[in-house]
Amino acid sequence: MDIFDLKKEEFIKWINDENRRKGISRAVSSYVIAKENVLSKMPELERIRKEVRKIKEKSIDNIFELLKMAMEKIEESHGNAYFAKNSIEARKIISDIIGENKLVIKSKSLTSEEIELNEFLEEHGNKVFETDLGEFIIQLRKERPTHIINPSVHVPREEVAKTFSKLIGREVKPEIKELVKIAREYLRDKFFKADVGITGANVIAANTGTLFIIENEGNARFVSNAPPIHICIVGIEKIVPNLEDAFKIVQILPPYATGIPMSAYVSMITSPSRTADIEKTLVYGVHGPKELHVVFLDNGRSEVIKDPILKEALYCIKCGGCMYECPVYRVVGGSFGYNYFGGIGIIWSAFTSGMEKIAAIIDVCTKCGRCKELCPLEIDVPKMIEYLKIKLVEKGYISKRHREIRDNIINKNNPFGE
Repeated sequence: MDIFDLKKEEFIKWINDENRRKGISRAVSSYVIAKENVLSKMPELERIRKEVRKIKEKSIDNIFELLKMAMEKIEESHGNAYFAKNSIEARKIISDIIGENKLVIKSKSLTSEEIELNEFLEEHGNKVFETDLGEFIIQLRKERPTHIINPSVHVPREEVAKTFSKLIGREVKPEIKELVKIAREYLRDKFFKADVGITGANVIAANTGTLFIIENEGNARFVSNAPPIHICIVGIEKIVPNLEDAFKIVQILPPYATGIPMSAYVSMITSPSRTADIEKTLVYGVHGPKELHVVFLDNGRSEVIKDPILKEALYCIKCGGCMYECPVYRVVGGSFGYNYFGGIGIIWSAFTSGMEKIAAIIDVCTKCGRCKELCPLEIDVPKMIEYLKIKLVEKGYISKRHREIRDNIINKNNPFGE
C-alpha cells in the first residue's frame, strides 16, 4: 500500500471516529462564539494586526541579523544561546545539557514536537512529563496533538475521563472541573522534583534577548521557574527587533488563538534568576533557575526565507484560528499535515520534514481561502499550497488516480480514457 492509500485510510478512520468528531465540534462552536465576541469589543486589533504583519515581514527579511543580536544579548545576560541547523543538532544540544536519568517537565512546545524531542530524551533514560493539560492528555493516550493551541481538542471529556480513570485507578466522572483538578493534583509534585524544565517561546525581542511565553494554565511559569535548569527551544522565525514589536504580537495572539482579550499569564524571561541585594554584587541562581539555555532552531527555515512564495508561512504567529475555521479540518476531525496541522501545517511540514511527507495530504486542502480571510496576518495559504503542488508534481509525487487522469488527457485527449 503506497502513502496515498495509507493516508486515505487514516482520513476515513478519523471521519468515522464519533468521539473525535464530537470533540472537534464542541471546540469549534466554543471558539467561534468567543472570538467573534472579543473582536467586536476590541476594534483596535484591526490596526495592530496590520502592524504585526509589517513587523513579521521586516523581521524575516533580517532574521540572521536579529538572530545574532538575540544570541549576543542572551549570552550577555548570563544565559546560554545555541543555533541548531536541524533537528539532529537540536536534540544533541538539549540532550548534552540534560544528560541521562533525569526528571524533565515540559510546557506546550510544537517546536519540540517538530524535532521529536520527548522520544529522544526517553531513549536516554529520562522521564518526561507534559504539563499543559492538553499535552498531558495526549501523552497519556499515546497520541499526537491535533492543534497548535489545543493539542487534545479531538478528545471529548468522556474520553478524558476514561484516560484519567486508568491513570489514578478509580472511576472519574466526565465533569471538566473535576478532570482539571485531577491533572493539577497529579502534576503538582513534578514541578518541584524536576531536574530540568523545557519550554517554547511565542516571541523573542532581539534587542534584549527577552523570551515571551504566553499561557493560561500557569504551568509554563512553573516549568520555566521551578527546576534549576530552564531550556527554551524556539524557531528562529519567532525573533522580532525589539520589546515594542513583541508586545504587539502579545496583544493579538490571545484574541485570535482562544477568543479572550488577554492570556492569564505573560512571562518575560531575560536571564537566569539573579540578585544584587547584598552589596550590589550580582549573583545568578536565586529562587528561579540557575541556568538558562536557549536553542534557536533552523530546520529548513533559512531555505524557506529564500523562497519569495513560501517565506510568508514564517509570518505565522501560531494562533491556530485558521484551523477551527477550516471546513476540511472540521470534517476529518482535526489534524491533517505531518508534524503541523491544517493548511498552514502542510506548508510547515513540507520544509521541516520534507516534501515527501505532504505528498499524500496536500490535496486535502480545497484552497477555499477561508484561512486567509480570517488570518490576523492575512497569510495566503491557498497560494502556497498551489505552489507546493507544482513542486510535488515536478518531483514525481502524484497519486495513482491523478496519474491515470493525466495519462488519459495526454494519450486520449480526455480525463476518462474514452
